[in-house]
Amino acid sequence: MKTSTVLVTGATGTVGSALVAALRPTGLTVRAMTRDAARAVPGVENAVADLRDPESIAHALKGVDAVFLNSPSAEDAAELQVRFAGLARDAGVRHLVVLSQYAARADSPVRFLRWHAAVEAHVRGLGLEHTVLRPNLFMQGLLGFAPTIARGWFAAPIGGAAVSAVDTRDVADAAAAVLTGAGHEGRTYTLTGPAAVTHTEIARAISAATGRDIVFRDATAEQFTAALEGVIPAWQLAGLVEDYAHYARGEAAEVHSSVPDLTGRPARGIADFAADHAAAFA
Repeated sequence: MKTSTVLVTGATGTVGSALVAALRPTGLTVRAMTRDAARAVPGVENAVADLRDPESIAHALKGVDAVFLNSPSAEDAAELQVRFAGLARDAGVRHLVVLSQYAARADSPVRFLRWHAAVEAHVRGLGLEHTVLRPNLFMQGLLGFAPTIARGWFAAPIGGAAVSAVDTRDVADAAAAVLTGAGHEGRTYTLTGPAAVTHTEIARAISAATGRDIVFRDATAEQFTAALEGVIPAWQLAGLVEDYAHYARGEAAEVHSSVPDLTGRPARGIADFAADHAAAFA
């Protein structure tokens, strides 16, 4: 189906900002949705709207053909996305691209995966043309470890399990391909990097990129929780610990070809990510 105007939610976030940049040269009218007018995105249309404000969402959706729906970092994220999807259908949106998560399923022990599965199920029942993107662990999440990496180490409760982590720039490029191409309606794409890597291998890649010795230290869930208590909300920390238990069980190591299939080029590997972000780990 032909798209002329696309709304990008979370347009100033990690994936959203990269997606806006990827869509800007396509000739589409790109509308960036942000909650703060002061954070307007240059070079595109802007819509100030909040997922908690249905009236503002309805205004942002006017004249939109396709939408990229990104999950907000909130305990009620699933409910917010479900309501947004209904508003998008009512507004006449023809194609909804939903950012979900690798291995989303209703019976998962990981709350985030259950939430994403609930959103996917709701969207399927709306009768709205849609595409689901399920990225694995974001490589950019490693930037959260930068303060300790600067001291030569980082830790997480994952042991020696490998994860097919994906660069968020590849997630954005895959989303751009889906939004600008044809034949993606009703499809679900799992987005991964080109290989499954352990955190020890990640440490080696960062060491090579920075010219410094970086080591990975395995941690218990209790140690990880204690280190992050008060840094992020309790619900988010509990979910993150569940995520890492999922990784540690070896449930996120499968590599998929969706990124190269959609973008026409190889997915970025951990060495590419480390080289491009070496300054952040200084």
